[in-house]
Amino acid sequence: MATAEGCWVVYTDGASRGNPGPAAIGVVIFDDKDRECHRISEAIGRATNNEAEYRAAIAGLEAALALGARDVELRMDSELVVRQLDSSYRVRNPRLKRLFARMEDLRWRFASFRATAIPRQENALADKLANEALDRPGG
Repeated sequence: MATAEGCWVVYTDGASRGNPGPAAIGVVIFDDKDRECHRISEAIGRATNNEAEYRAAIAGLEAALALGARDVELRMDSELVVRQLDSSYRVRNPRLKRLFARMEDLRWRFASFRATAIPRQENALADKLANEALDRPGG
């Protein structure tokens, strides 16, 4: 994982078929000992891809909090979400503003928080989990 000692790593991905269309999230959490400790693969109804990316990140951070994480690195292949979180990009879309506000609330609950944009190939497991949720009946 190559992360700071004591830091949990949360990989997230959102997927939408149709943009907007049927959407799902995938999350994989590794604890501070680099052990996988939680997965999420869940359909979330109709959403845009960016909404799904935010919802995946929110679900991942909520799960990390529930698991007792104090220091977290969020890794995702959505450069838009990461750039909005680091204030490089403004959040203009009204639907994303609500999700962004929830992310802002969550990030301050950790002793340390960092969001990192990673290449899609480094996010393969979270992507797989999101797509599996879309492929399930009713997904």
